[in-house]
Amino acid sequence: MHQSDSIVIIPTYNEKENIEKIIRAVFGLEKCFHILIIDDGSPDGTAAIVKGLMAQEEFSDRLFIIERSGKLGLGTAYIAGFKWALERDYEYIFEMDADFSHDPNDLPRLYNACAPKTDENPEGGYDVAIGSRYVSGVNVVNWPIGRVLMSYFASKYVRIVTGFQVHDTTAGFKCYRRRVLKTIELDKIRFKGYGFQIEMKFTAYKIGFKIKEVPVIFVNRREGTSKMSGGIFGEAFFGVMRLRWDGWTRKYPKIID
Repeated sequence: MHQSDSIVIIPTYNEKENIEKIIRAVFGLEKCFHILIIDDGSPDGTAAIVKGLMAQEEFSDRLFIIERSGKLGLGTAYIAGFKWALERDYEYIFEMDADFSHDPNDLPRLYNACAPKTDENPEGGYDVAIGSRYVSGVNVVNWPIGRVLMSYFASKYVRIVTGFQVHDTTAGFKCYRRRVLKTIELDKIRFKGYGFQIEMKFTAYKIGFKIKEVPVIFVNRREGTSKMSGGIFGEAFFGVMRLRWDGWTRKYPKIID
């Protein structure tokens, strides 16, 4: 049995070039992680590859999949995964991309940031750990300069408008402690793209959870096709003003342990 307190949620759409490699990379780590794939009806057979791996004895008790009928949005994929993980009592719940832009070797570093603080783990004790591209400079490899600037200044914009002092507000590489996702009212999260990533972090911050940025290097995908679009950035740009208003007017829930 491969028991674990941690589940890595990986949304997919047409990731046949990467999916088996990323699964094997995560399972090759010294710490045992489970993986939940959320596939949005990939026509390239991504889900079939995952199910083929699930049929193998070495993966059968630690690899899982939710198949959805079509492209329903990144935010709804993660929320479906969060609810699935909460029902199964995982303590540490991760977000990660399938395309190796997030290095699986950084998963233990995010885990340690959220694990209890001890003499052996003096950097622990946080509720949310963010794999941050911008907390120690600009750590992005092989992105077009226009996209780097758009992402970097999007995070600057969020900080200016909301007063939320996280350097990489749009980051999609994260670890949540269970109590964060139990407390956040997931059905009230409105945004689906970059706005979703900002809204989740901002909500955790307003509730009072402790957030740690862990510096990582983000590497642009080498295989497959990027799912970014101008609409994703537009949602984030206009959604931030709404989050600022919420910060003034909304009554946030109290922390559930």
